[in-house]
Parts: sequence; structure tokens; C-alpha cells
Amino acid sequence: MSVEGPGGQSGVPDLGALLSQVGQMQQNLAAAQQQAAETVVEGSAGGGAVRVEVTGGLDFQSVTIDPSVVDPADVEMLQDLVLAALRAAVEAAQSLQADALGDVGFGDGLGGIQGLLGG
Repeated sequence: MSVEGPGGQSGVPDLGALLSQVGQMQQNLAAAQQQAAETVVEGSAGGGAVRVEVTGGLDFQSVTIDPSVVDPADVEMLQDLVLAALRAAVEAAQSLQADALGDVGFGDGLGGIQGLLGG
């Protein structure tokens, strides 16, 4: 027995179609996450004097330091630049991951899921 809404439409969503759409969203999400995990982004500090490359999966690839900022008398400044570049790289990777989630309908909280439920 189903409950009918206005215009004779059933008030119960088609479970088969709903499950199919959820399965497709899961596949899209997995593909987007994989692509983000393989994409390399860069964080830099000191006007590019220190650069760090990291994937969206937070696998650090490289650190490049311009020799002009290597001052044995001021190691603290170099440490601060490396830390700032690391933070910028992680922020870029997190932004990449957030963009990947948004692309498959999860960026706005429930995003595309609400459409599946008629919300």
C-alpha cells in the first residue's frame, strides 16, 4: 500500500532509483578523491624562496629552498619560511580535497543528496 500525494504521485521515493543514484554518487566521489590524491599542489613562503609540493592525499613530494635565504646566522628565519610553506601546501591540498567533494555534490553539507530525497 502506498500513500499518494497531490496529482496521484506516490509520497514514497522510488527506492531502486534512489539506491542507483547513491551508488553513482559513491563512484563519482571515489573518482574525485583519487584524482585529488594524485594532483600535486604547491605552498610557498618568502616570495617563493621556499616551496613545498604535496599531493591532495598529503604525500609530500619536494622542498625547494633558494640558496639566497640560507643564512647560517639566521637559521630561525629559514625554519619559519619552511613552516609557512608547509602550512600553505597543506591548505592548498585541503582546498583541492574540498573542491573534489563539491564537484560530486557534497560541498554544501548534504548537497546533491537533498535532491535525491526531493529536498
